[in-house]
Amino acid sequence: MPQQSSEKFFLRRLQPGFRLLRSARVNNSLKSRLGALLLVGSALLSGAVSVQAADVSTVPAGVAKTILDKLQAARVDLDYGEVRSSPVEGWYQVQVTGGPLLYVSADGDFALTGTLLGVTSNGFVDMRQLLLQPLRKEKLEKVAASDEIIFPAEGKRKAYVYVFTDIDCGYCRKLHKEVPAMNALGIEVRYLGYPRAGVGSPSYDKLVSAWCSDDPRKTLTDLKKGGSYQKASCDNPVAEQYQLGGELGVQGTPAVILADGTMLPGYVEAEELARILKL
Repeated sequence: MPQQSSEKFFLRRLQPGFRLLRSARVNNSLKSRLGALLLVGSALLSGAVSVQAADVSTVPAGVAKTILDKLQAARVDLDYGEVRSSPVEGWYQVQVTGGPLLYVSADGDFALTGTLLGVTSNGFVDMRQLLLQPLRKEKLEKVAASDEIIFPAEGKRKAYVYVFTDIDCGYCRKLHKEVPAMNALGIEVRYLGYPRAGVGSPSYDKLVSAWCSDDPRKTLTDLKKGGSYQKASCDNPVAEQYQLGGELGVQGTPAVILADGTMLPGYVEAEELARILKL
């Protein structure tokens, strides 16, 4: 599914702040920690490690503070989410807003990016997506309907999806053309703002103009058709939703999220979405 992503960009940005390891002592320390990761990987292969949702409550406050302090000192220009537990003992996970998920050692001295795979009888499992799924469900259920731009289903609602969107994203515009067909199939579409260029950008201003409009649905549709806009100002949730998207692992748009927290990154046709939703 095509998606306009910023993951590679963020990975390039991360590198300068996390310096190369230079001493034998540090290298040996890293080796021992990586050894723990490898042991967990072996356990995953054998089915000995259970897959659990990431939890904030199990992270000691001192550990969370140490990790965030060191990450922020390394890269003051990045925003970080909450420190959560990970499947790897002694390592924790921190989501970079709009960027990758970091696996960080308890002392905050080492950080890794990449895909951690669990191996189950049903195949490989992306641990990051599995860990984020319940978090997405929990967070999105708390978003007020008044803060979303909702395109309701025709007749009886059979399902609903959340869509993090950007006005200037080509595939977002393409997906928006599918919304009437989604509504006809009984799917309600709940839009949240995610300006890929960041808060304060022209894309952000366009989204704000839609949320501040007297008719948000019409304005959003017009803007996605390339219509003009006037910069608006009102109490709106776009900046907060941009932050939320980063916490939930959104790295590009459109990002379609199902009611159970499963994310479908990229464009999806109405009929295919209905098939996924088993309608």
